[in-house]
Amino acid sequence: MVDPKAHRIRRFHRSARPSVGPDVADDLRFIRDTMERSAAFTAVSGWGQVLLGATAIGAAVLAGRQESAFGWLRVWLAEGLMAVAIGLLACTWKANRNGLPLFSGPARKVALSLAPPLVAGAFLTFLLFRSGQEAALPAMWLLLYGAGIITGGAFSVPIVPVMGLCFMLLGGLTVLGPAHWGNWFLAAGFGGLHIVFGLLIARRHGG
Repeated sequence: MVDPKAHRIRRFHRSARPSVGPDVADDLRFIRDTMERSAAFTAVSGWGQVLLGATAIGAAVLAGRQESAFGWLRVWLAEGLMAVAIGLLACTWKANRNGLPLFSGPARKVALSLAPPLVAGAFLTFLLFRSGQEAALPAMWLLLYGAGIITGGAFSVPIVPVMGLCFMLLGGLTVLGPAHWGNWFLAAGFGGLHIVFGLLIARRHGG
């Protein structure tokens, strides 16, 4: 026999449960998006990558016309400094435009993960060039840059580590390819890959 009092209590509890309406769903979606943005560095600028790729192609053309190894290296070092400036300015622009945190925890993790391979590459560049092994520079640059993008990209949007993997694969091909193709492998990597992935990032992740 069912206790009428217990039945009324159960009915009261069911009717007292709040329904999840559109406003509550919107709030939950906002909270979820905020948590995702705080857990990953989303200020990577796709358009900045495209600009960086365009300057790298120009640098490859200019470097290919140099008559000395030092002239070739000087062009690519200047391109590297320009790339750092473009990357920082582009990320700042995207962060300010979209209200994204630029100096958040994920941003520091990206920087700390990306910096060691780049610093190692700078010292190895000096060592290899001084030893007369400048032909090894393109493969070394692509491999270390790709490694840094993979490790730093672990704290960013998912497509960034994929870009790093492509850089490492291209660096492997550079190792196996003819030495005099090195300049054009750099153009394909720092130019072509940056443009392709920059367009994907701009389309999927808001610029």
